[in-house]
This record gives sequence, structure tokens and C-alpha cells, in this order.
Amino acid sequence: MGTRGGGLYVGRRAAAAGAALLLALLVALLALAALYGRCRQEAAPPPPSSRAPGPAAPPAPAPAASSVRRLPRHLLPLHYDLELWPRVRPGQAGPFAFTGQVNITVRCLQDTDTAVLHSAGLRSSGAAAVRGPLSEPGAAVEVAGLQQEEAAEVAVLELRGRLRAGRRYVLQLGFQGRLEEDLDGLFLTRYTDRGRSSMLIASQMEPTYARRVYPCFDEPAMKATFNIRIVHDPSYVSLSNMPAIDVSEVKDENGSLWTVTTFNTSLKMSTYLTAFVICDFDYVTRTERGNEIRIWARKEAVKNGYVDYALNITGPIFSFLEDVLNISYPLPKTDLVALPDFGAGGMENWGLMIFQEASLMNLPSDEFTSRKAMIALVVSHELGHQWFGNLVTMSWWNDLWLNEGLASYFEYLGATFVEPKLSLDKIFYVHVVQPVLREDSEIVRSLSESEDKIKGSFSLMSLFDNITYSKGASITWMLSGFLTEKLFIRALTSYLKEFSFSNANQDDLWTHIQMVVDGQDEVQLPASVKQIMDSWTCQNGFPVLTLNLTTGTIRQEQFFNKKNRKNTDSYNNTWIIPVSWMRNGSSQPLTWLDKSSKMFPEMQVSESEYDWILLNVNLSGYYRVNYDQLNLKRLARLLETDPKAIPAVSRFQLIDDVFALTDFGYVPIETALELTKYLAKEDELFIWNVVLLNLIPDNLESTLKNYEVYPLLKKYLLKRMLPIYHYYAGFIHQNVDALEDDYFAQVYLEKLFATACWLGLQDCLDLSSELYAKWMDNPEHKIPFLIRKTVCCYGVAVGSDKEWNFAWKMYNHTDSVEEDEDILLYAMSCANEPWLLYRYLQYGLSDTLFSSNCTSAIISHVVTTDIGHHIAWEFVTENWPLLSQGYGQELLHDVLKVMGRFVKTDVQIQELQVFYNATLEEDEREAITLLLESAKLENIERRKLLIEVASWLEKNVDD
Repeated sequence: MGTRGGGLYVGRRAAAAGAALLLALLVALLALAALYGRCRQEAAPPPPSSRAPGPAAPPAPAPAASSVRRLPRHLLPLHYDLELWPRVRPGQAGPFAFTGQVNITVRCLQDTDTAVLHSAGLRSSGAAAVRGPLSEPGAAVEVAGLQQEEAAEVAVLELRGRLRAGRRYVLQLGFQGRLEEDLDGLFLTRYTDRGRSSMLIASQMEPTYARRVYPCFDEPAMKATFNIRIVHDPSYVSLSNMPAIDVSEVKDENGSLWTVTTFNTSLKMSTYLTAFVICDFDYVTRTERGNEIRIWARKEAVKNGYVDYALNITGPIFSFLEDVLNISYPLPKTDLVALPDFGAGGMENWGLMIFQEASLMNLPSDEFTSRKAMIALVVSHELGHQWFGNLVTMSWWNDLWLNEGLASYFEYLGATFVEPKLSLDKIFYVHVVQPVLREDSEIVRSLSESEDKIKGSFSLMSLFDNITYSKGASITWMLSGFLTEKLFIRALTSYLKEFSFSNANQDDLWTHIQMVVDGQDEVQLPASVKQIMDSWTCQNGFPVLTLNLTTGTIRQEQFFNKKNRKNTDSYNNTWIIPVSWMRNGSSQPLTWLDKSSKMFPEMQVSESEYDWILLNVNLSGYYRVNYDQLNLKRLARLLETDPKAIPAVSRFQLIDDVFALTDFGYVPIETALELTKYLAKEDELFIWNVVLLNLIPDNLESTLKNYEVYPLLKKYLLKRMLPIYHYYAGFIHQNVDALEDDYFAQVYLEKLFATACWLGLQDCLDLSSELYAKWMDNPEHKIPFLIRKTVCCYGVAVGSDKEWNFAWKMYNHTDSVEEDEDILLYAMSCANEPWLLYRYLQYGLSDTLFSSNCTSAIISHVVTTDIGHHIAWEFVTENWPLLSQGYGQELLHDVLKVMGRFVKTDVQIQELQVFYNATLEEDEREAITLLLESAKLENIERRKLLIEVASWLEKNVDD
């Protein structure tokens, strides 16, 4: 599946999750406005999303039934003749259904008197087993019975005779099912186009939803060809994997006329890649190397040019991948469809890729790289799947990373090819490697699981996570690095050609890489490719390397939370690790650590403070590095005197590693803080972002203001922030369009300005007031989107009810778009007058002013502010009878996450407990008590940590 928002890139945890000052605190709240989406009652069609990209992320489809039953290997599907007939007319009221007929040509591999295939939620009828055209003449094998085993999601045809090995048969089944609005299988979705309400039908089959649409052999290795025919209302157009070759008409049992679209025979493919869209869309088109590319969307969006950018990049990315992999795209056409509602960012179905609108659309007038980058990344990910997943498919879901990890790797190569303004190295590390290192230290799962571990659909869906996508891409990046890109691509081409239209497992990939390595003598490896790579894909987690400069010894161990785990006996994993390194600014030959500890005489340093070593240069390996105090002092000194001596990505990595090491109990907080002294000379926003996420996590701002650390942090940080702040403030004042190519400014400037305002920098507060006032004077005068959220928040915060009322007015403006609504919903919670916050919460109770999901968002916004947490808590307790009807326990738990940050005494616990005892069931009360006790201990630990931070800042604040 897709990326960022799709390809499954759902929900990458923020870097702040491991922040040093966070101390594993209750991980932060709802993604707030973005999570709630459009919350007003009106349903005008939103324009394309403008959210900045993050790394590709997986969606969260509803889990299927509780088991994934593997089919017996008696029958092998060769070809499907499939007719699908959704019984839907425009404007028709539900419920909706679909019917169909499937004839599956199979080869019998072993004599059997039953035929078992997948079927879920379907009613089948008219089952028959007929001799295939290549068999000896003869009558059909009579079907004695058809058993539907819903729990196992299979249909069993019990036969009166036996199917004989070596012969072909045709299994015939009629079927019908419900057409739901749940975004899985074959689904219906409603949308608005040019002011009119419309419906469309589309499909999402991955991983095991094809069986909900038609009876089939729904396993990735059971590939077959397909002849597909779709019966639909004449006002709709019908799309599938292959080009349409015939359009005819048919009458139903009532004499009504329907259109029949017949498609050409497909290539051999897995059932999860079959795809259908029936819609009233328009398209734009171009042809690239004989491949007809069409992008379909709402007519209004096509007319306004919202999909033109996606059309302009799709062909060049196709050509780029063909040239790199030296394998042509095998289909004659490719349709990309932008759905108003879709559960993934994108889905790679062969010949018919399906996307969320936000993943495929942008405003033609929008020149900002960040918006285009997100589209380029999602499109490039899905195009990468045309080779990795569609042409060669993993044999079973346990090797899903062969699809998603490799597509995620090529996603960045393709996107930076069409958007060369992006820095490949920087965005790959920031979006992929660094976030998954945070996540992989807490998830107990290896990249490639054994087949028997993948038991149920819940387990199957859980594989679509950042381990599969981002760890898969990260170890691919590392592999390409130590092999050299030339050898790596040569091996991939060999692998793809060998297994085209077939299936492979990770050992097959290792075999082809080994063949290429054996055929040359430039790159020497310390072990077989399989031994090296299995140490990364078949073990949980990743290593941390500790370097002792006096002895030149590097020791490896699994990176885990030392604070919380007493028993380390089970953590004795060993990786075969490529170690890139530099000495005094000069790159050194790659070396390998293939045991738990090893001495490298060349890494011993002299007594000169100018003699330093840096490991894992440019984050080329998937691991963290812990230096001894001697080297850390030398690196800290180097940063203060000549920060550019260390490459930017390595500075980023050095800071991120040391804060993670602090957080996990390897080094004291003072060690991390020493590396921040140089920041006045740091001009890279992506490095500042990782510093600020660690020092001032978004969910701890209100907590930090309650400790004596705040004034010290303010003085220490502002002095270092001023150079970079004033540099970018100059653009905001004079020429914000000059930042249109500065990707990291578009993604991270908000955090820098929000921190400056939070620390009370007068220039930031004045700038926010000035820009907000200009907007109030003339609503056509837009606040720069790079800092819109901060300006709206602090415009309200430093203003009066006049500023708040303007935000309220603009929120309710009929032309406001979803992104602006989300920002204003948040900004109105920034008010510093308690009565305004209370009034805001009261507004939230009105179902005429807000839809129900907005009320929860308002409470969640207010409860996280400096003065709002007590106001929101009192509001929730006073209005609980009313709130509980709409939100129940979910809202309670969200509010409790925030309130738990302020619990430091048993008395405070008791105050919260009284309310929860009155509202929760007995079993839930016990869980809440444990949660509050845990929060109290974490807050006490955090208090100790902040005392250490304050003590260090007192000594260093004036440096």
C-alpha cells in the first residue's frame, strides 16, 4: 500500500516521543485538528490538502476475521473470468448490494474430492466444477454441497467425484454481497462535486479483502490472469486493471438497461491487486513511452487543474524507474484515481492505482516544494510497487517488507528525481531513518517474521507499520551503501527478471545479491550476504555501538531502555555491522564489526584535543552510536569552533543519538546538553527541529512552564535561536515567496517560531500581532502558511476578545477551508483570558455550532494549554452527563492523559480518582488507578530530571 497517509504510512510517532525531557511520559494527545478533519456541519468539498509530507505511513483498515487460513495446495488457479455487478444507480438510497459470477480455471496438483477457496461475507450459489478445455472430454464433476466457513473465510465445494492431478477444471460460482461504506473490499463512498451530491464505487483488496468481493484463491503466491467484466449504470465510467476493449448493454430482470464494460486479459497477478472503480469522474492524460497515463478526479478538481502536477511527474518517475532497473513497465495503460475518501494514502493496483485526494492534488498556483514533495513521494512509492510487489510479489505476508520496504526506498529516489530541490540524504534520514529508530527500540518484532507467527488477520494488518516500511527502507539504504549502488541495482535487476510474474522470499533476494558480489572483486564482505542481512531482518531492534577512543574498541549491544528493564540476559543479539567513519574530517575506508566487541587500532586517538572520530557518517547504517566522554568533549568543542567540519546529517544524528541515549539511560542529561552549546552557529532548520523536539516536546510545553527550568531555558535557548530566527523572520517580513524552494523551512519553520513565541521573544510576539492585525483589517491578506498556526495562536493570545471573536468569525466563514478551520480551532484555545476559554468550551456543547467530533477536539486543545487544563477539567466534570452521551470513555481517557502530567501527590490522585470512580465501571477504575500511580512516578522522575537540567543551565546560561 501507499505511503504517508497511505502506502501505509499511518501514523509515524513524533520524534518527541523519545525526548530527553519527556521521560517516557504518557505519550501525547490526539493529532488534534488534523485527526478530526473538517468538523463543521457544512459539507462543502474541501480543496486539496496542503499538509507537509512525512515519511510514508501505513493506514489502519478494519481488521478482518480472526484467522488467516492457508489454502491446501491441491488446486492452483490459472485464470479467472469475473463478472461484477454493483446494483447502484445515481441518487439511489441504500442498502446497496452487488452480484457476480466467477469461473476459475484451475490445475489440479493432487487428487481431491473437495475444492477449498476463500470467501468472506458472500452468499454463493450455482457452484459447479467443469472439466477444463485442455482435459479429456467428459461431464462436470457434480458438486454435492457448498459449505461456507465464515470464521476461516473459506468456501468448501464438496464433490461427488474426484478431481484428478494433472487435469484442468473450471470452478463456477455465482455470488452476492453487501456494498458497504467502510473503505474495504468493494465499497461505496459519497462526495460532493460542483455542489451536487454524488456516489462512486471503488475497491481496496490488500491484504485479504478480495475474498469479500469474489470467491478466489486469495493468497499472494496464487497468481493468475483475469478477464474482468463490470456491469454498471450507463451514467458511470468503469475502470479496472486493464484497458476496456468492449462496451455493450444488458437488461436486468426488471427490463432496465445497464452498461457492460469488458476489459482486456490481465497479466498474471495476485488477487489483492485486482481493482475496480465505477464513477462519474473526469481525467487528464498523457502518454509516456507508450504507456497511456490518465489521472481521474472529481470534475471540479480536474477543471481547476488540481491533478496537473501529479500528471506531470507520473510519466517521468515511470521512465526513471524503468531506466534504473532496466526493466520496462509491462502494461499498456495506467489509471490513477483520486478518491475523496480512501483508507490509505495510495494503493498500487496494477494499471489502476487509487489514492486519497490529498495525496494526488495541489493548487496550480502553489509553488511550495513541501506540498509537491508529498505528492511526489506518494506517487513515487506506488510506482515503485509496479516492480516491487506487482511484478515480483512476496511469497507470503511475513516478507511484506520486500514490497513495502523496497517501494519506500525507491519512493525517495523517484521523488528527488522529479523534485531535485529536495535533498535526498536529508529528507531520507529525517523522514525515514530517525523516526523508525525511535519506534524500533520499543516494538518487539523483527522485519521478516516466520510464517507461523502470522496467524490472524489482526497480526496481518499489524505488519503494515513503520517497521515494514521505514526499517525496510533503512536497511535497504544501508545495503545499497556498503554494496555500492551500482552492484545493488545490478542485483535487483537480476532478482526482478528471475521472479517476474512470480513470487519470492527474502532469501531469493539475498541469493541474487550474493551472485553479483561473487562476480566482482571490488567489494569484499566479512560474511555471506544472507548472514549479514538476516542479522538485520530476523532479529528484533537494532544495535548501539560504544566507542572507546583510548583503546580503539567498539562494543555492540541491543539498544533498549536500561531504566525500565532489569534483566538484560535476553538481550545478547549480535549484528554484522558496516561501520563508516571519519577522522578529523577525512573519510576512512569502511570497516565491519562482526562480533560483540572488536579492537580497531586505527581508531585510537592521540592526546591532542583536535584528534576526533565520528562513526556512522551521514547515518549510513541502521544503528546508534555512543561515544566515551573523551570523544564527546572533543566533538562538542569542534561544534563550537567549526560546526561545518561535521556534515549536516551527522550533526543531526549526533544530537538525536545523544538525546535517545539520555532518554534510555545510557548517558546523563548533561551529556546531551553539552552538545547544544554551539547552536548559535547552527543554520540548518532540520537540526534545530530535532533539538527543539527533544528540549521542548509539544505535549510538555504547559508542564515546563510550571518549573523553575523555564526562565533558564528561555535565556539559554533564545540567545542561540536569535541568528536563525532573525534570518527567517527577514523572509517573513520582506519576501516569503523566496522560501518556496526551502523544503525544511516549509516543514519546520512553524516549530522554530512557535518556540520563539512560547519563550516570550518580543519580536516573535510583535510579528504575530502585526500579521494577525493585517489579516483582521483585510481577510484577503493571507498570513504566510509556513507560520500560520503560530501567528493565529499568538495573535489571539496577546490580543483581547476582539482577536478571539475575529478567529471565531473566520472559522464560521463559508469559504474557509479545512486546513484553516483546523488552525483556527486550535488558535481559539490559545486565549489567555479564562472566561474566553470557558466560553469556547460552552460553544463546543452546541450541536448547531459544531459537529460532535469538534467538541472533543476543543476540549483536547484547551486542556493542553498553560491556563486551560484546570478550566477544561472542571468543564468536563460539570458537563459529564451531557458529554458522556457523545464521547464516553474515549474523551475521558484523552483528558486524563493530559491531567496525569500534573499529578505529583496522592491528594491530587484522589481528586481525579473521585470523579473517575463515579463515571467508570469497576474494572476500568483499577486501570485508571494504576495509570495515575504510574503518572505520579513519571512526574516525580521528570521533576528530578528537570532539577538536573536547571542545575546545568544555571552554570551554562551565560556562556
